[in-house]
Parts: sequence; C-alpha cells; structure tokens
Amino acid sequence: MVRKKRRMFDIDMPEDLPAERSAEVPNPPGAETPAAVPETKTFPAGKVGDPSGAARRRGPMATAIGETAHSARERQEIEARIRAENDALAHEHVRLKRLGLVLESIPLEAVDTAKLVRDRKPGADPELEDLKASIVSIGLSNPIRVEAAGQGRYELIQGYRRLAAYKALLAETGDAEAWGTIPAAVMPEGEGIETLYRRMVDENLVRKDISFYEMAQLAVDYAADPATPETDPDRAVALLFKSARYQKRSYIRGFIKVVERMKGILAYPEELPRALGLALAQRLEEDPECRAAIAETLKGWEGRTVADELAAIRQQLGVEAGAEEDPRAAPKPAPKRAGGSKAKTSFQLNRKEGRARCTAADGRLEIRLPRDFSTIDRRRLEEAVRQMLDRLE
Repeated sequence: MVRKKRRMFDIDMPEDLPAERSAEVPNPPGAETPAAVPETKTFPAGKVGDPSGAARRRGPMATAIGETAHSARERQEIEARIRAENDALAHEHVRLKRLGLVLESIPLEAVDTAKLVRDRKPGADPELEDLKASIVSIGLSNPIRVEAAGQGRYELIQGYRRLAAYKALLAETGDAEAWGTIPAAVMPEGEGIETLYRRMVDENLVRKDISFYEMAQLAVDYAADPATPETDPDRAVALLFKSARYQKRSYIRGFIKVVERMKGILAYPEELPRALGLALAQRLEEDPECRAAIAETLKGWEGRTVADELAAIRQQLGVEAGAEEDPRAAPKPAPKRAGGSKAKTSFQLNRKEGRARCTAADGRLEIRLPRDFSTIDRRRLEEAVRQMLDRLE
C-alpha cells in the first residue's frame, strides 16, 4: 500500500474531534455492537482544537515567511530614513558651500590671482616673515577664499598674503606634503565681479596696516578694470567702500589724486600719513608745478628711506615733521615769486661724503648731507657760510 507523504505545512488540523456529537453513533455496516462514543470535550476559545478556528497552529514555513516579511518592512523603513537624512545633509552641504563655509584643501599651483587687481603693491612684504612664523607655529587660522573656475582651477578672492606665505614656505622647505596645499573656502562659480571686489575690500577694511594710498589705488584699478561697470574712481569708492564711514571715503577720494599724479615718483607711497597725503593732494590740485618739484628732488636718489621721502614731501609743502598730523591744520599755500616763477629750487650735488641735497626758498637755504656739521669748528663753519653768501651777491 502506498502511503501519501505528509507535507510539513499541512499540520494545522485540529488534534481532536469536534466537541459535540450525538451520544450514539450508528454501527458501521457489518458491525455487531454499537461503536464507542468518544467523551464529549469543550475547548476554551483561542486554544488548540477550538472548533471556531480562531487559533490555528502555524507551520514552520508560515512562521518563517511572516518573519521575513516583517524584517523586509523594517529594512525598507530604515532605508527610507537613511535616504531622507542623506538628502538633508546634501542640501545643507550645498547651502554651506554657497556661503563659503565648506573648506577644501587645494593645491597652490591650482590657484590663480589674475581675476582681481590686488590692493597690495608688488615687491617684498615686510610682514610676510611674521605671517610665516605664525602659520608654522599655530597653523592657518583664517583660510583663503577662492572661486571655482572649472577644470580644477580656482580664482583667489581673499587671502593674497596667506597664499604668498604658503608659497614661500614651500619654496624654502620643499615640503609639498605640509605646504603644497592650502585650506580654502570654495565659492561657487558665477558671482559678479562687483561682489568679488567687495568681498576683498570688506576683508581688508579690518586690517590695521592697510593705508589710504592702497585703498585709493584699489579704487583706481577697479575703475580701470574692463570687467567692472564703473570707470570713475571717485564713484568706485562709493561702490567698494559702502561699509566705511563717509569721512573715510572722503579721505580715500583725496588720495586718488596722489595715486594718479605721483605714480612712478614715490617709492613709499603707502607710507604717507593720512594728513600729509591729503595736504599733498590739495597742493597738487592748487600748484601744478608741485609734482615736478618733488620729482626733481627725488630723481636719482637711490637708497632713500621712508623718512627721506616723507621729509622731501614735507619740505616741498612747507610743513614741519608731525605738524601735518593735526587734521585741523590746513596746508599752507605754496609761496610764489613775482611773475609766477617757482617758489623753491631743488638740486643735488655729488660730494665725497655722499649726495648733497639743496633746497632754496624764499628766506631759506637748506643743505642736506650725510655729515655731522656740529663737529666742525664754529668759526670755520661761519667763515664758509659767509664766503658762500658773498659769492651769491
């Protein structure tokens, strides 16, 4: 006889007969005695054998399928939460990057500095050594700011001196791992040129060492930049220095005259004190010959110091050292001789002691020579001056 194999999931049948049956069961055909009647049983609701079928025994396969479906739902819910968190983080990253708050380490050679005209004059920076020492000691506390330019290139917006310090450290040490890259806040490409200039200017306004001459030079360069909409340096001051006080903007406009008319003549224009620079600007406006007189005094004067240059300017303006620092003191008008001739005559003479600089003015004759005249006997000095004056008659 072939026995049918019982399947594992076909075991959810009641273990006992139904609870209520007739007390007598007819004998099967051919039986001589009545069949035994099973004892009547009742089942609590929900238990095995419940005739209502409220609780049925589940097979192992059904249990496994249910557990698998439950795990799948939990996994889908977890994955959905992870995707939502990742989307939120991505949006926040984009927002912070647009604000320039996401830092990247970029190669020095990938940074270009041609898009904006810098407000620093070319040449050696005397403060670069201090900046390098600070970076080596405590690191770069203020990252540079660049604009993405595509193809792995960046345009510098802020941090020219910091970039120069890193380049100098790389050149001195050759340590590309330490100084070959620089921390930078990368701005998205596409900001207007006016905004980029404003970012650079606003950062520089907090610097204590930036001079009025440098700020005026930046306004002049901005007006000359073909990429900017403004061509008038005076109006460029209003655009670039919106956050500065009105009085400060007025000073910058005054220095524009010095920038435009003394270019190539002064070796240390950024060292001009505010009041002296404004006095020079006013004199250049009133006396067209002032520029030529200063140029003649400084012509060929090699190795001159900041003090020498400032002294020559003060001499031409007729002010004493320190007197022009009083903003209430108006610069003296340039004295002129009858006929409109030059009020002063300046020239230089080569002597064995060095270069003698002579200035002749109304009521004054001055000779500057690198020699201590106080060591000369008074009578001898007096006789020499007398003979000179006699020969001038």
